[in-house]
Amino acid sequence: MLTGFSLVALGLSSPASALERARLTVEGRGVVEVAPDMAVITLGVTAEGKVAKEVLDLNSQHMEETLRVLADAGIEGRDVQTLNLSLNPLWTNRRNGGPEAPPEITGFQARNTVSVRVRDLSRLGLILDAVVSAGANEFQGLSFGLQSPEETRDEARRRAVADARRKAELYAEATGMDLGSLVSINEAADQGGPRPMMAAEMARSARAVPIAEGELSVEAGVSIVYELE
Repeated sequence: MLTGFSLVALGLSSPASALERARLTVEGRGVVEVAPDMAVITLGVTAEGKVAKEVLDLNSQHMEETLRVLADAGIEGRDVQTLNLSLNPLWTNRRNGGPEAPPEITGFQARNTVSVRVRDLSRLGLILDAVVSAGANEFQGLSFGLQSPEETRDEARRRAVADARRKAELYAEATGMDLGSLVSINEAADQGGPRPMMAAEMARSARAVPIAEGELSVEAGVSIVYELE
């Protein structure tokens, strides 16, 4: 982040300006790296066939088995949410029949996608392996997070303030002045959620899917104005 400061010169020609003090504006950044304690996976079931109802029934059967496996693994209902449920026709490629050939429905595709919050990371690999065995044939993503991020974010804020104070003291010393009272403090725009420090690595296995959790980086920023004396 850029750090700037401004000095307001004191003049004797104006009584008002004599009451003004030089001010210094600094920006601070705080970062905390912490291991994640939860994960969110997005998975689904896709089925295709000739008859719409049969395709939808098959898709529902595999999804019901997937949800049962999740429940058996200790995933609570509040941690599973349907993201998408669709049934769409499959069309012929019109170019294969020539420019005059009308499109035709050759079958149907049913898709059901859910997000699953896993609060026990020690079971994440086993859960991924179990849902694939139960019929989940789509995996759309995995992200790590914190169940209670505020404590970590508050520590990042403390570090941001300390960083700003350190810079302010340095600039005050460099200009031969003393650091005075704090005039204002503003938190930087939302830094977003915890950022992964390393990507998860996954591969299918006969046992459980191996997972690399890595660390998360939680950041905070502040802008502080001090008086200089």
